[in-house]
Amino acid sequence: MISLRDNQLIKQGSFINGQWHTADECFSVTNPVNGDVITDVANAGVRDVQQAVNYAQAVFPSWSGMTAENRSKLMRRWFELMMQHQDDLAIILTSEQGKPLTEAKGEIAYGASFIEWFAEEAKRVYGDSIPSNDNDKRIIVIKQPVGVVGAVTPWNFPNAMIARKAAAALAAGCTFVVRPATQTPLSALAMAELAKRAGIPDGVFNVVTGDDAKGMGKVLTEHPDVAKFTFTGSTEVGKSLMAQSASTLKKISMELGGNAPFIVFDDADIDAAVQGLIESKYRNAGQTCVCTNRIFIHRSVKQSFSDKLMQAVSQLTLGDGMDDGVDIGPLISRDALQKVSNLVEKSLEQGATVLMGGNISDRGGNFYEPTIIDNVNNDMAIAREEIFGPVSILIEFESEEQVIHLANNVNVGLAGYFYSQNIARVWRVAEKLEFGMVGINTGLISNASAPFGGIKQSGFGREGSKYGLDDYLNIKYLCMGDIET
Repeated sequence: MISLRDNQLIKQGSFINGQWHTADECFSVTNPVNGDVITDVANAGVRDVQQAVNYAQAVFPSWSGMTAENRSKLMRRWFELMMQHQDDLAIILTSEQGKPLTEAKGEIAYGASFIEWFAEEAKRVYGDSIPSNDNDKRIIVIKQPVGVVGAVTPWNFPNAMIARKAAAALAAGCTFVVRPATQTPLSALAMAELAKRAGIPDGVFNVVTGDDAKGMGKVLTEHPDVAKFTFTGSTEVGKSLMAQSASTLKKISMELGGNAPFIVFDDADIDAAVQGLIESKYRNAGQTCVCTNRIFIHRSVKQSFSDKLMQAVSQLTLGDGMDDGVDIGPLISRDALQKVSNLVEKSLEQGATVLMGGNISDRGGNFYEPTIIDNVNNDMAIAREEIFGPVSILIEFESEEQVIHLANNVNVGLAGYFYSQNIARVWRVAEKLEFGMVGINTGLISNASAPFGGIKQSGFGREGSKYGLDDYLNIKYLCMGDIET
């Protein structure tokens, strides 16, 4: 069991209607560093999800009917409790997910920032008055919460992915049911405990844990009382969940897979580009949806960039995220480790060369060495698929037109990055890149005040920013007649 200042944050059952629920069976949550069992968690199922939806639907009228100011106060208290327990929440996160403790603390603050942001946005859901073409009529537009929101979230950011969705939903006046990933349910359950302490009413925020991903997902996508479904995960699974949602024509938002280009032009600040790449590529061992996947370097600066990148990567420390000075933790599972290894080996068979790393670490566990691979082309599998590991692949280019074509030549469009000090090029390239988010001279783009989301097969909808409430609101048009003028 994890040792915390507040051991009550470790929960082992689903949180439904403000109560902790056990189950006849359990599943084990393990530490990806060594495979040790952290604890066992109740293995809920389809009936538990249905029950959570029923409670969320029952409490929806009272929660949506509460003043925005009062919802805001409760959410603000939730934010404050998360920050007060930041260290404990980070320990939980690192233990079940593996990322370094400093990164985990950063994720807790990042997730909490969405609760803080939407606590304020709850009071700013504005409507409109539209000039009418009839003197005896008035046109009013109001926004109302959609209802119960169902969510399925991934293991790579087990706190922040829930916070981004739940904060917007609760601020809008919706109630919320989430199934977290079975690899990392403890972070979700700790959030539920703090929501309860904050005074969030029973049934408003529900967490159902279980390994029946298909069955539980089917309830959240097909239940007639779930008005909105939101998912973060792979494109393949997202398509399946979207198809299931069609039977009830739910409102949907999807944040799916990416294949982010990172372009270094000949006029880039090379030192800054290397630092930006380290931040974008090696954070969370490369297991982020907006993580750099393909690195395009102009021929004239490739050698300089490669040399400096190798020097920077050589200074990264691989190890247990709970240890001081660790930069890269383990991959989430043995399957994830093997996938990265297979992609690297296949690229070498196709003519790529290893500049650094390129192997499963000899320290055991799910560790893969920080790696740099050269002589990659855009048609190799390692460039077409999300690597989801600490592997940089270098692709040379010669012209702006060529690299824009290469960067866009994928069926996904979540995030992209480029470095240039030419202001005209900055505007041209930023407008031509087919991605929902573009980092210009920076490798870090996520922020609660910015709209997070993609285009093409990376999904639709936005999380965060003033736009983040829109997916949880219905627009209603009121036509007021019989008005004498």
